[in-house]
Amino acid sequence: MKMNLTRKWTLFVFLFPSLLGFLLFYIIPFFECGRYSLMDRSIGGSFVGLENYINILSNELFLMALANTACFILLAVPLTMFLGLLLAILLNQKIHGRNIFRAVFIAPMVIPTASVVLIWDILFHSQGTLNALLISLGFNVVDWLNSDKARIVMVLLYAWKNIGYCMVIFLGGLLKIPKEYYEAAEMEGAGSISKLIYITLPYLAPVSFFVIVISIINSFKIFREVYLLAGPYPHESIYTMQHYMNNVFVSLDYQKLSAAAYVVAGILGFLIYALLRWENQYSSFNI
Repeated sequence: MKMNLTRKWTLFVFLFPSLLGFLLFYIIPFFECGRYSLMDRSIGGSFVGLENYINILSNELFLMALANTACFILLAVPLTMFLGLLLAILLNQKIHGRNIFRAVFIAPMVIPTASVVLIWDILFHSQGTLNALLISLGFNVVDWLNSDKARIVMVLLYAWKNIGYCMVIFLGGLLKIPKEYYEAAEMEGAGSISKLIYITLPYLAPVSFFVIVISIINSFKIFREVYLLAGPYPHESIYTMQHYMNNVFVSLDYQKLSAAAYVVAGILGFLIYALLRWENQYSSFNI
């Protein structure tokens, strides 16, 4: 009993710095943000209830940013997951040079942001490499970053940066599937598609849930590159919640910023909860 108590105190002592940091930099600011969202100003303000939430939910710029963010996630996350899974399945086979291919697809994750922006600016600038290629083929110049095509650039940029990450996670999940299942399926005459549908995908369900959550979180991190490429007020098709919050922060409207942050946090929390319920039901069904 004494040994268990000593062990618990030892664990607490080692965990205390991390717990304190989490409390100071995450928990307290989160609740303080909630308090700001109910006030009319950050210093010496008075309580206004849900007025800030009503204002942002009736703000056309906020609604546009929210819709663009949802559209981007619905386009970029499934595409990146599909390509990551496809690459994982291909590179899980015994092919020559597969380790080199794995390193190539993981490389974008470690390239500095400034270098990424420079590469994509050279490619998609109005006088960049891609437009030079289009002109040589007889096509018109496309203003990639100041037209509806900007959304395509944003989705491609996200996929390019995150395919390797999804691939690595899916590879780990594939390695945990017993080979005996595939051998038994082959003996029963199952083809590649049947093995994919009835063995690979069901056993990758927990991994897929993790990849979905991480991919959604990573979709908010693409703001840095898009901001450096297109500025704080880009084309309306790629004006996302990150742009809106950044511009509201610059204008020092902390109450509106706090309310917007809580709305986004609530939507993400509900989405992750729904995905968790789906994953639990799907896993139970397969068991």
